[in-house]
Amino acid sequence: MIRTVPSTGSEKEILYSALDRHRDVVRWKLEGLDDEQLRRPMTPSGTSMLGLLKHLAAVEYGWFCQTFGRPTEARIDALDARYETDPDADLRVEPEESTADLLAFYARARTAADLAIQETDLDTTGTSWAGRTVSMRWVLVHMVEEVARHAGHLDILRELIDGATGDHPEIQAPAGS
Repeated sequence: MIRTVPSTGSEKEILYSALDRHRDVVRWKLEGLDDEQLRRPMTPSGTSMLGLLKHLAAVEYGWFCQTFGRPTEARIDALDARYETDPDADLRVEPEESTADLLAFYARARTAADLAIQETDLDTTGTSWAGRTVSMRWVLVHMVEEVARHAGHLDILRELIDGATGDHPEIQAPAGS
């Protein structure tokens, strides 16, 4: 069912709803594909469906948790250590990483980010990975852009894999209508 962004409400509620709508699309784009399809590099740079999911989990932790001094998990520390020599480590799926593992990683990242969003005022500032001072408002806007951009990439990759397209699941009519 398509999630809609409210046209009225608080600024935070609107921004969060826009983010969460695109997050749901990311998950939906992966449904129904097998492990080989999800891992398959689809571009000359090696972009895969699971690689984009792993990247989105890492940036959820990075922007919402690390920026505001909140806890993450050991996988993020390991990715951070690799960035110096491999800036695309978060986009690459390693042989030992299973589909189930990466789906769970994304779910944990969303949960941690949701808690940070709920507990942090829009004007609260933190320090980004690049050393910039940013507000929660700016991070929410940035992440709506980031997730929407990669949802579009996932849409293209999905079309190349099995021809499926669309930016949201079909709207289901209520039973009995």
